Amino acid sequence: MRYLFKLRPLISNSSNDLLHFHLSKLQSFCLQLHSKSSKLHNPKKTENNHTKNQSETNSFASLFDEITGILGTEETHLGYSEIKEEHSYSVPSVCGNATEGMDMEKENTLVMGDTQLGNLGDLDVTPLVHKITQIVRGENGGIPMEEQLENAGFEIDEEVVEKVLKRCFKVPRLARRFFNWVKMKKGFHHTTRTYNTMIYIAGEAKEFRLVEELVEEMEKNSCPKDCKTWTILILHYGNAKMIGKTLWIYEKMRETNLEPDAVVYKHMLRVLCNAGKAEIALEFYKEMVRKEIGLNVGLYKLLLKRLAQSGDIAAAYVAAEDMTKNCEIPEHHAYACLLKSFCISGRIREALELIRDLKHKNITLNAEIFETLVKGLCRANMTTDALEIVDIMKSRDSVDGKIYGIIINGFLRRNDFSKAFDLFQSMKDSGHTPTTSTYTELMQHLFRMNEFEKADEMYHEMLEKGVPLDIVAVTAIVAGHICQNRISEAWEVLKSMEENGIRANQKSYTVFVKELCKVSQTEEIVKVLNKMQDSNIIIPNDISHLVRPYLEKKGEMEKLEKVKQRQGASKLHLQDGKTYSVGITGNQSKSLNSDQIEERKKDPHLLKSFPSSYSDHAIQRIRQIFSSSENWCSIQEALEKCDIKYTPELVSEILHNCGPYSHVALHFFSWVGKQAGYNHTTDTYNMAIKISGRSKDFKHMRSLFHEMRRIGCTITSDTWTIMLMQYGRAGLTDIALKIFREMKTSGCKPNGSTYKYLVVSLCEGKGRKVEEAITAFHEMIRLGFSPDKGLIEIYLHCLCGVGKLLDARRCLELLKKAGFTSPLTYSMYVRALCRAGRLEEALALVDEVGSDQNTLAQYTYGSLVHGLLRMERSEDALAKVESMRQIGINPTVHVYTSLIVHFFKEKRIDKSVEIFEKMKEEGCEPTIVTYSALIRGYMNCRKLVDAWNVFRDIKLNGPFPDFGTYSMFISCLCKVGKSEEALQLISEMLDRGIVPSAINFRTVFFGLNREGKRNIAHTVLQKKWDLSRRRKFSM
Repeated sequence: MRYLFKLRPLISNSSNDLLHFHLSKLQSFCLQLHSKSSKLHNPKKTENNHTKNQSETNSFASLFDEITGILGTEETHLGYSEIKEEHSYSVPSVCGNATEGMDMEKENTLVMGDTQLGNLGDLDVTPLVHKITQIVRGENGGIPMEEQLENAGFEIDEEVVEKVLKRCFKVPRLARRFFNWVKMKKGFHHTTRTYNTMIYIAGEAKEFRLVEELVEEMEKNSCPKDCKTWTILILHYGNAKMIGKTLWIYEKMRETNLEPDAVVYKHMLRVLCNAGKAEIALEFYKEMVRKEIGLNVGLYKLLLKRLAQSGDIAAAYVAAEDMTKNCEIPEHHAYACLLKSFCISGRIREALELIRDLKHKNITLNAEIFETLVKGLCRANMTTDALEIVDIMKSRDSVDGKIYGIIINGFLRRNDFSKAFDLFQSMKDSGHTPTTSTYTELMQHLFRMNEFEKADEMYHEMLEKGVPLDIVAVTAIVAGHICQNRISEAWEVLKSMEENGIRANQKSYTVFVKELCKVSQTEEIVKVLNKMQDSNIIIPNDISHLVRPYLEKKGEMEKLEKVKQRQGASKLHLQDGKTYSVGITGNQSKSLNSDQIEERKKDPHLLKSFPSSYSDHAIQRIRQIFSSSENWCSIQEALEKCDIKYTPELVSEILHNCGPYSHVALHFFSWVGKQAGYNHTTDTYNMAIKISGRSKDFKHMRSLFHEMRRIGCTITSDTWTIMLMQYGRAGLTDIALKIFREMKTSGCKPNGSTYKYLVVSLCEGKGRKVEEAITAFHEMIRLGFSPDKGLIEIYLHCLCGVGKLLDARRCLELLKKAGFTSPLTYSMYVRALCRAGRLEEALALVDEVGSDQNTLAQYTYGSLVHGLLRMERSEDALAKVESMRQIGINPTVHVYTSLIVHFFKEKRIDKSVEIFEKMKEEGCEPTIVTYSALIRGYMNCRKLVDAWNVFRDIKLNGPFPDFGTYSMFISCLCKVGKSEEALQLISEMLDRGIVPSAINFRTVFFGLNREGKRNIAHTVLQKKWDLSRRRKFSM
């Protein structure tokens, strides 16, 4: 039993020290299980013509020729079968996960039975349950829940406790407090039912430490575990992929003489299949057959897929035959599922052998078989062979737009764009109409290649031919228009689609916001968020995390406040909404929020065409694997056990979300590029190049660039821009300029982003080259590229900082010609002068404006106050604040923060705190910059406790500390001899996914050495080397 040896490391990882004692019992159980189910090993079936002997005697070429001969015979019927699956396997993970999710919901319902959440039971206790729940979830007037319950004097029994706990399902913390309070109530003792409910709630919240405590508490109080207790434990540990623990609990359940039921077996089978434990899953399946426990079609498909991937072909055939008998479906449908499993797993030889066997058994080879085989061949990067199958289908007149779309997708996966577009034109010439997904994929590739006009032509062609648009197509088209800064046209597309009943969802709006950030359309971003709110779509945190730093960087504080209000209103709307109950089976249900209800209403075809939910799930799994080990070999082994279908889009997202695991991400990029049926695209290379440069692994970055050129992958302006940007950020501006010249020499035209990042790099303090920056900026304007507000501010600050005020004046004239308004251009110039310490020039500039002076005053208000305070002219600054108040303009967060910094410098702590409290009273929300100013002020005044209190508060309640906050606090701590505490902050940064800079490490290292703590200082260097090793591919 080889699987027992594979099982041993799983079990050894469990937290329970007694597992080795139970391992022997588990082995004996599995051996017993194996012997009982041995009758399934029919030698006649395992030695037939679809085993290894025959595959070894025939070459793949001859086998393929034989199959094409079979498929091309006159007797082959090309009609579709009566029973056809709702979803094709081209996106199996989406539909498979949806089906699996419904199956698991049913299992959860069966697991809980009467304990299932939402079952409110008899009406006589409902008013009491409602009153108690209000107290538990309300905590009115600041009085603790426990005190309110004690004062109420309710008579509480087992049934009431159970029902209150169910109503607290979404707030496990409150459920736990209520559970503990009841435990201390005189005359009450928790029962198996109440423990089961609390364990279920803790398991759903992934609070496994609490689960363990509750189980130990049951044992300590001699409260017996029933079948539901064990089943709940198996359910939640299995869902968490804690396989060793799940198997151990299963064996413990058997030791109590409680026989596992069908729910347990089905869940164990699903858990083992999802974890890639095919051999153990097969043994459980055999036991289920012996006990006559039936599987549904979805679970059979999962088992077939896992067996095919593991290479146990004989077992896969047996399962397919059982599927026909037990699910009462036609034989050809079961074998179609088996064929798909082989194709998904990349086992083309086995798929061809299966087709041969079907022919010998006189099973009809319908169009579904052909389509599945074509998809499998394209997935395996065998597009030429797939075309041979299509030729056979053509002779039978059964080729449609869907089949052509599969081949086109195959060419696109191989980056063979010319063949994809040639076939696209050929199919139209032959009278076939392309499908919506084919149009969408081609348009997406055209947008990526900056071929906007061709993509737009294709969009209008869709409209003319009446090809129905779906949300994926609309999202691609709108995003493409935004990329080209055609905002009004993008809104028109969105509006026309809404008129046709197609409404953008949360994912679509997220794409729109990302693209708008790239083209610096701040007004449009707020407009999109307004549109989301008007459409009752929740503004997710990822949009907020994207937009807020962007607006802060741009200095758009007014718009930032609007964004915060929008998200606050969005969250408030969700919280104020009622808790809905969606029926699962009978009267058993779960409390769902509006987001989950909306998810249930989604059309399955929509999921099929827009597989973002699968991508999120896959990305989460890959991130878990990345973080599981620092050893690449271990990570690679885990990746090879995953059943994820990699696409360039998914790989790009995985790389984009790799966080601090740069080294692992680059190894993953190299590994996935060698997988059968997968080819990197320009986008995936660009992302890998960006990661390498961000990690300062310039050797590997350049290697990836040359690799692109060597294999013929298209090198776009974005590729050059990313390399230029990474060198520029590192202060290597000479190399950045060299890259820029190489780019133009190669014939690739720089775009607006290229010029933006080149100018930004040349203006920064490290590697600053002012003359080259001026030349690049003027060239950018001359070529018609419009700079954004952020670039202009950096450029003007650089010019003012080195005294090139004449060039700054020329910049203003250029900006006016480019369409920027006078107040906006002058306000940016005033701000740059104030930041450069040239206050008198800034005040003179405001005076010379004339008629626009009042408008300009609103724009420059904060900058002038900041400049006056820096020059120690506090009376003038306060007078400015008061004068603006008189005309109805309240201080901004920028002004308040400047005042707080100033009074801290004067050691007037009380005044700084007073201003901080006043800004909150007036509804001006402090930013992370404000809180950083508080921390720095307290530290400079030697108020370390107060500084730490502020820091801990923002860690808990937000705005969360960013890189700048951590760096500032580290520097302050080292200055006052608290370098060990600063070292803790470096560790905390790493835990939060924030990468410390070399300066951070250097500051702590020197600080520890100054304090005579040389041994600890050595650990700082070790941390720095370890971080560098983890981030670079080349080390």
